[in-house]
Amino acid sequence: MSERQGTTVIKGGRVVDATGERAADVLVQHGQILAVGPDLDGDAVIDAGGCIVAPGLVDLHSHLREPGKEEAETVETGARGAALGGYTAILAMPNTTPAIDSAGVVREVLELGASAPCDVHTSGAITVGRAGQQLAPMAEMAALGVRIFTDDGAGVQDNRLMRRAMEYASGLGVTLAQHCEDDALCGGGHMHEGAWSSRLGIPGQPAEAEELMVMRDIALARLTGARIHFQHLSTAGSVRMVAEAKAAGLLVTAEATPHHFTLTDACCASYDPVFKVNPPLRTDADVAAVKAALASGAIDAIATDHAPHTTEDKEQPFDEAPPGMLGLETALALALTELDLPIAQILALLSWRPAAILGIGHVHGGPVAEGAPANLCVIDPSATWVVDPVALASRSRNTPFAGRTLRGKVRHTLLHGEPVVLDGVAQR
Repeated sequence: MSERQGTTVIKGGRVVDATGERAADVLVQHGQILAVGPDLDGDAVIDAGGCIVAPGLVDLHSHLREPGKEEAETVETGARGAALGGYTAILAMPNTTPAIDSAGVVREVLELGASAPCDVHTSGAITVGRAGQQLAPMAEMAALGVRIFTDDGAGVQDNRLMRRAMEYASGLGVTLAQHCEDDALCGGGHMHEGAWSSRLGIPGQPAEAEELMVMRDIALARLTGARIHFQHLSTAGSVRMVAEAKAAGLLVTAEATPHHFTLTDACCASYDPVFKVNPPLRTDADVAAVKAALASGAIDAIATDHAPHTTEDKEQPFDEAPPGMLGLETALALALTELDLPIAQILALLSWRPAAILGIGHVHGGPVAEGAPANLCVIDPSATWVVDPVALASRSRNTPFAGRTLRGKVRHTLLHGEPVVLDGVAQR
């Protein structure tokens, strides 16, 4: 029996990873890359002509809603959308019902993700019930492989409790991720506080509500030596402080979402709750600052903040509708369409840098090389397509990009060597 029996070759593409770019075929067998080079043959052939072959994308911020809100999304449907978007690993957020604040709920989510078409990791809550009052049993969750803890959907308001959380996390060797929002400043606000909120008569959230917590957590990171990750940064002031903290040698990383580098608070002029998100869409100057930070490396990763909601919930009046937007199937194309960056830099933001933050760089996001795990995506960078909410894999439809023409489409995704997306169609 040939040692290459049962092989799959990804043929005719251009490999792009952290080591550079080159024209090469990729031969895959038993979940690993067997060879990378010219003129390779395999039992099965995946056409990558005119395409980029890259490490699978990694999302640091997915709301999968299960357990508790399966009508909006499940682990399975969220993971299927992720695979269609080129992701081979995603990190589930803990604001489920019940919250992911114990070993039992962690096990439940990991079991739900065991057969999903992408690797599903989960974060754990920093505080019990994400209520901001008592530290959750982080050690128990860390023992199950949880590497990132966050109360996402809410920021930890108590300064002393956040200091204790950082000290505890340092001892465990895990990362705290913060949703930066000062409740006292942004309470009752439903969009960015500025000219548009005044014009529309919608109560706003000032940029300072985010920036004060960024400032506090940078100070606490300096005090404790803890590793802190800032979620969905949206203001020029936040970006500037994070850049300065990095320059000072603090263990700080940050992410930005596609909607915060593509949309502004002017979109809310329609009063359509599809544009309601938290943190809110900001000004043109903030969008420019986020884009510049993605280009400079001050922001490490693009994260989707994929936040599905049912049609009934999202079609409420603007001030009553929940915040959030879909993101997993559109993130790559929005980055390719809206960011004037080389594709290798965009892939760094979507793949190997978030993989490193999550601590899974040995499995996802690594170089496309012999012996490496075969977690890969094949991207047609020149393909154009129109976003159709009904065609998305999510159980929800709340994308603000409906009808928009985007450039760049995932043609194939391989998870542990198995094609889970072929020619743009989910295989399971």
